[in-house]
Amino acid sequence: MNWLWAIIVGLVLGVLARAIIPGRQRIPLWLTVIFGLLGGVLGNAIASWAGVGVTSGFDWIRHGLQLGGAVLLVAIGSPLWQNIRGRGRGQRARM
Repeated sequence: MNWLWAIIVGLVLGVLARAIIPGRQRIPLWLTVIFGLLGGVLGNAIASWAGVGVTSGFDWIRHGLQLGGAVLLVAIGSPLWQNIRGRGRGQRARM
């Protein structure tokens, strides 16, 4: 059941990250989930390192760091994905 929650949280974080970043990100939904998952893990690691990983009440700082990690990974990963995929469908390199 923990994996199901991780996927759901990754989806939410990835979609929020895509909404925050201006412009269109041409990445598939599965990659959005992966970036959200990895952003959540990155945010948790930074929160633990900073000493705010476990707090009383709602962990606003930890969740903000998770979202920040997801935004960072979507911002970096989206252009990389476009370069790998050839900058969009239907476009081919000219010789």
